[in-house]
Amino acid sequence: MRSGIIYAALAFLCWGMFPIYFHALGDVPPMQILAHRMLWSLGFLLIVLLLRRQWKWLNVVRQPRVFFSFVLSALLLSANWLVYIWSVTNHHVIEASLGYFINPLVNIMLGYLILKERLRAVQWVAIAIAALGVAWLTWQTGTVPWIALFLAFSFGSYGLLRKTAALGALEGLSFETIVLFPLAAAYVIWLTVNGQNVFINTDSDTTRVLLVMAGPLTAIPLLLFASGARRIPLSILGLLQYLSPTLQFLLGVWLFKEAFTADRLVGFALIWSALILFAGEGLLRRPPAPVKR
Repeated sequence: MRSGIIYAALAFLCWGMFPIYFHALGDVPPMQILAHRMLWSLGFLLIVLLLRRQWKWLNVVRQPRVFFSFVLSALLLSANWLVYIWSVTNHHVIEASLGYFINPLVNIMLGYLILKERLRAVQWVAIAIAALGVAWLTWQTGTVPWIALFLAFSFGSYGLLRKTAALGALEGLSFETIVLFPLAAAYVIWLTVNGQNVFINTDSDTTRVLLVMAGPLTAIPLLLFASGARRIPLSILGLLQYLSPTLQFLLGVWLFKEAFTADRLVGFALIWSALILFAGEGLLRRPPAPVKR
């Protein structure tokens, strides 16, 4: 449990700082950033696997159930990456952070619906308050906050699949990137043939280095998250996830100067209240630590 909490907390801290990285790549189209994340992540993971001589898991993925579950998780992961990259590079960091504020409550609902985890009355109230906050934001802006909802549900579903996965953190992420590699490689080849590959055409060595760094910067937090998710309940995972959107929100408001009106504050305040209610109730119900003698 303790190691799981540490792994998950480190993953969420890394993700919380991601807007700084993607803003530095603001001149690169989101689809190209996504393709490089896939390619360089696989390269990084293969080096790790070679060093650890960890290949026996390849026999496990031959099972149809395991194979298709990881194909689904890979598609969910890539869709989440693309929408997040697009939102950050198009100045929607605050709305992206909203998605990850909502995500812990999505984890609770998935735990209830899929894993048959029991929900207490206070948890139902927290979910209802958060839904009211989303409804308020929809009414005020005239559109559903689709970025936030998509990020919340796609990553919540990915977390559920990884929690119940047959492979460990390193092996599972490696296979997901193997699944995505042909798509990414084909796209990069097409870009190169048509003279649109930023990695080749740019005059900035910094841009190239940042694109290559997409590998370890993507793989390390996901490995930490997958390791943590397998060790702790979804409810605790949801509590720790507040770290990432809080950092993203603060960066959006203070560093990137995105608009945050009083109307939006009301919606966010409702969702924050739901999270505080949920977290507070969980802490109060936590059994006291045994006294050491």
